[in-house]
Amino acid sequence: MNTVFHVTDRSVPLSAKARSRWPARLDLLQSGTGLALGLFMWGHMFFVATILLGKDAMWAVARFFEGYFFFGRSLYWLVSLIVAIVFALFITHAALALRKFPASYRQYRTYRDHMAGMKHEDTTLWYWQVVTGFALFFMASVHLYIMMTRPERIGPFGSADRMWSDLMWPLYLIMLFAVEFHGGIGLYRLALKWGWFERGDPDATRRKLRAFKWAITAFFLVLGVATLVAYVKIGIEHAPFYGQPYEPAWVTGGHQP
Repeated sequence: MNTVFHVTDRSVPLSAKARSRWPARLDLLQSGTGLALGLFMWGHMFFVATILLGKDAMWAVARFFEGYFFFGRSLYWLVSLIVAIVFALFITHAALALRKFPASYRQYRTYRDHMAGMKHEDTTLWYWQVVTGFALFFMASVHLYIMMTRPERIGPFGSADRMWSDLMWPLYLIMLFAVEFHGGIGLYRLALKWGWFERGDPDATRRKLRAFKWAITAFFLVLGVATLVAYVKIGIEHAPFYGQPYEPAWVTGGHQP
């Protein structure tokens, strides 16, 4: 005769069981904020890259987010609100990610030794995700604060002046590489963690996702560098007219330097 025993763990208080769900909930929140920020950054890169299509194209995109084409004038607080939401997501994501950072130099050395011994690409990618995330906590905070407090300076000339005359291009160049590596690795790890594209052989799926991740990273780095060079070039040309905003000729009926 087969006997089935039903075991109920009465030794663990209900409050402890409820608390045990929090790590999973925090992981889900970290994944959600990371996904939102990663997708936003891809969209953001396309928006700022419209400068490669000309000053009028970039001006139109900037004015769109200010509600210019809906209200007949720029409402800069709309941009500040959008940036504030992104800033809140960024801080939340960073705070959640800190839970998994090495808490001491000893833990850091242990992980480095483990990484060197394993020579596993995904383990190395996680290390660089931590390094770039730490760097972004400072660099992206500066960028987001400027965008939130000075939205009226977003435009072909305002952005170019910030790059060149305000000497921000070194920060943006380093931040470009940090955000593309961090975001690309993060989205790759999310796809693996939640099994979004898993079909058949897991190793084959991992290889395909990794190849796609590097292709996307390379694409956005090339696009980002080309965009940065375009803004610097405009900034050099516009330096004598620093602070003058750009408006298309069809708006002003005149000529912009």
